[in-house]
Amino acid sequence: MADPTADDVQRFIAQGLACTHLAVEGDGRHFFATIVSAEFDGLSRVRRHQRVYAALGDRMREQIHALSMKTLTPAEWSAEAVAPSHHPH
Repeated sequence: MADPTADDVQRFIAQGLACTHLAVEGDGRHFFATIVSAEFDGLSRVRRHQRVYAALGDRMREQIHALSMKTLTPAEWSAEAVAPSHHPH
């Protein structure tokens, strides 16, 4: 089975999770996704990631070897777009 492209991963996530913004970058083995979904409201970062893994299902184990993600609610995304340098690390 061929390694998935960033577009494939983006499509897989979008099929299983309603997103208001979704961007995936990657090289076929390692991916970074920025995922904005109203479904993340009230969820911890761990629960958000679990929700994305659930959307990816078996593909996560079989095809996607490494996925880093930033998971935001629409409100968090708006705040970050306005002031990305104000987030404490």
